[in-house]
Amino acid sequence: MELKGLSAVVTGGASGLGAATARALAKEGVKVAIFDMNAEKGEAVAAELGGVFCHVNVTDEASVDAGFAKARAAIGQERILVNCAGTGNAIKTASRSKETGAIKHFPLDAFNMIIQINLVGTFRCIAKSAAGMMTLDPTASGDRGVIINTASVAAEDGQIGQAAYSASKGGVVGMTLPIARDLSSEGIRVNTILPGIFNTPLLAAAPQNVKDALGASVPFPKRLGDPQEYASLALEMCRNSYFNGEDVRIDGAIRMAPR
Repeated sequence: MELKGLSAVVTGGASGLGAATARALAKEGVKVAIFDMNAEKGEAVAAELGGVFCHVNVTDEASVDAGFAKARAAIGQERILVNCAGTGNAIKTASRSKETGAIKHFPLDAFNMIIQINLVGTFRCIAKSAAGMMTLDPTASGDRGVIINTASVAAEDGQIGQAAYSASKGGVVGMTLPIARDLSSEGIRVNTILPGIFNTPLLAAAPQNVKDALGASVPFPKRLGDPQEYASLALEMCRNSYFNGEDVRIDGAIRMAPR
């Protein structure tokens, strides 16, 4: 699929993997809309790229609808959707206090929050974007559009405390092929990227020695992933029309240990 002149929506596009992907798309001549909760950073990235910022909470139906309406009014119906919005937490399923011996379990509202953002929020954006893409004529390659989701290696190698995060990302992986099949007759492709340990804002506050240790745990190359490397894979998934229904790890061959 030729990218120049197309329109794209990138959720979580104000920073990290989303911002890197938005920049990479804009460099290829794609008009980009940024969906994010962080208005200051989102506006800055959109201004840098000559795109549009939409203040969107992916867990809120009206917010997502308003975001797509604003984006489409500004840059036209998107043919590309990249879902990078997400978050995580680290809570054991059940645990015992070292001080008192008191036992507690994972708060279900905290579990549900992660599912709502990472899994349901991703699906909400997919469904609404796909419906919009179906109004378009196919490109010369036969594509009406392409959707790229972000899971995590935690979908397969979840660590201690990652029950909610792994469940949400495993759900994204699990729904990739069925959605690709759902949309295949319309010429809309769907793929998912499973990043390993990347140098994103989630790690920005960590001490340098911690980041160095994480990087050293990667078989090769022994470093954190660069968001531009994620973006490079996302662009290939956009360009290559035979890339469909796939879940691809990008992780330097790491397999996460229990902790």
